[in-house]
Amino acid sequence: MSEQTLQLPKHQPVWNHQRTAWSILIFAISIALFKGVLPAGFVRLPDGLVIPFADGINAAFAFLRDDLGLIHVTRAFADMVEWLLNVTGNLLYGKNRWPRIGPIPWTVIASIGFVVGYALQGWRLSLLTGGTFVWIAVMGQWKWAMETLSVIVVAAPFSILFGLVMGVLAWKSRRVEAVMNPVLNIAQSLPHFAYMIPVVVFIGVGPKAGAIVTIIFSVPPMIRMSLLGLRKVPEEVIESGHMCGATRWQLLRHVRIPTARTEILVGVNQVIMQCLAMVVLASFIGMPGLGQKLLQLLQSLKIGRSAEIGITIVLLAVVLDRCTKAWATKQPAHFEKGTPYVVRNKFLLIGVVSAVLFLALAQVFPILDQIGRRQAFTISKPIDAIADWIIVLIDPITQWLRWFLITWVLIPIRDGVLWLPYISVLALLAALGWAIGGLRSAAICLAFFGLIALSGWWDRAMITVYTVMVSVVIAACIGFPLGIWGSFTPRRSSAALLICDTLQTFPSFIYLIPVVMLFGVNDVAVVGAVVLFAAVPLVRYTIEGLRQVPETLIEAADMSGATQMQTLWHVRLPMALPTIMVGVNQSTMFSLFMVIIAAFIGTQDLGQEMQRALSSTDVGKGLVLGLAVAFMGLMVDHLTTTWAHRKKQALGLI
Repeated sequence: MSEQTLQLPKHQPVWNHQRTAWSILIFAISIALFKGVLPAGFVRLPDGLVIPFADGINAAFAFLRDDLGLIHVTRAFADMVEWLLNVTGNLLYGKNRWPRIGPIPWTVIASIGFVVGYALQGWRLSLLTGGTFVWIAVMGQWKWAMETLSVIVVAAPFSILFGLVMGVLAWKSRRVEAVMNPVLNIAQSLPHFAYMIPVVVFIGVGPKAGAIVTIIFSVPPMIRMSLLGLRKVPEEVIESGHMCGATRWQLLRHVRIPTARTEILVGVNQVIMQCLAMVVLASFIGMPGLGQKLLQLLQSLKIGRSAEIGITIVLLAVVLDRCTKAWATKQPAHFEKGTPYVVRNKFLLIGVVSAVLFLALAQVFPILDQIGRRQAFTISKPIDAIADWIIVLIDPITQWLRWFLITWVLIPIRDGVLWLPYISVLALLAALGWAIGGLRSAAICLAFFGLIALSGWWDRAMITVYTVMVSVVIAACIGFPLGIWGSFTPRRSSAALLICDTLQTFPSFIYLIPVVMLFGVNDVAVVGAVVLFAAVPLVRYTIEGLRQVPETLIEAADMSGATQMQTLWHVRLPMALPTIMVGVNQSTMFSLFMVIIAAFIGTQDLGQEMQRALSSTDVGKGLVLGLAVAFMGLMVDHLTTTWAHRKKQALGLI
């Protein structure tokens, strides 16, 4: 009796914690069941309680733009960016601007691509890099691709420099970091369109607006990676710098930043990939290039031409990703004193010689200078024929699947989610938060979704929630089994992770091509695109989590006579769950972004309203909608992170 009495206080807090969560859950269910007798204010927030956040944001922007004259500063910066875009435009695709010496022949750029790829990682990357530029030229897409690259060439250096400076400031000052962290969390949770609307208000539309929104969008990962790299510099390295008499600036310039080189270059990689993703989507605000062409072709349902453009965008994404990753992992070469200049800079000299050679040849052979549309190849007709054959072949299946999903899955779930009173949803989220992280997590869930309710966009937000929820569940049904299957052997793991790495470099727009081809323009196509996009991190983190389980635990299970399936269910999966939850977190964030992007082919969610706000340049409405999406993502991030942390503690991993 005394032993039980001594143990009771130990278990009492756990019981109280679970009892509170169950009590809130019962309250939520009761509210839903008795919806018919509840006052209208319990079902949907009364209009009188809706806070006009958009009006306040519009007033603040008008004050900044007109009263403080911020528009003159932004226009001056935009003029500088436009001048740089004119320079790169002239050099890359012959825009009639200073210095009026372009366009550079495609063979020159392709030859430089071959040399750069070889210098970074050998023949494979060389063939990929140079071959991509050959493909672009031969397929007659050179001007569109160079319009896209001309913006990245201008935007990426601005983002890298600004991100590095802000990372250094955050590293030097805890206060700056404390202010910057929540801003970065929100910034990295905002959908792409939320960045475009303020830029359109201050700058207008066109290439310079696309470049500026690309700069803003791609800065956050550079700040985070710069801060991470500077934090990881070993103290003994700093002490060595002090012993050499280095000043603070010299320590930063010659010791800290070079030591943090790998993390900073990973930040550069992320900046460039974010730039490509945003430049493609900036077609919505008049950015010419591959994105604009792809948007036009998708809207007219020209699958073959869309696939051609899609292949080019994918190749560019893979090339930029592989080259920057190779640069990040490649250690600088060190030469002995007195090494000849030719040896130290052999790749630079090879690149210069090849560029000069092809520049001269292009003057003699016009096809080495520019390939016109009449001279270009096209594979659109074979792709259209294959697509038509596939559509005819599987049309009975896709028709049935579309009918089944819309009639028996999507519409019932959507109607069910919309039927729930907002009080019931808030209570459900509070119960979930309390079960995972106690009072703090419950308060965070209530705060995020309470603000969405107060914004007046509850129903649109619930449609977004239903789409993301259905998509993540379907993606999990695909991703988890594939991840488990891929984790059993090192060969499978390597192949699957390589495919995942490649797929994650694709701009989100690309995932719309196959689903539009199969399902047309409707909610099923949206869900299909989101599932494709969201399944990748689930596969990746399932494999990584299962492969990280200590071998000693697996050997112990084998020695106890457990079968492979028993070891999987009772040892490997429980130990891998914290890592798998990171994949669930990323999958949810990817789904939120993709739902907003895919709104132009269907749905009536926040994404559709965000596109309307973009077309009417309503910055207040656009930011409110964007923040609603960000709050959803931040809530899921908090819950999954908290759960994973507690699971690691329970497993003794931390």
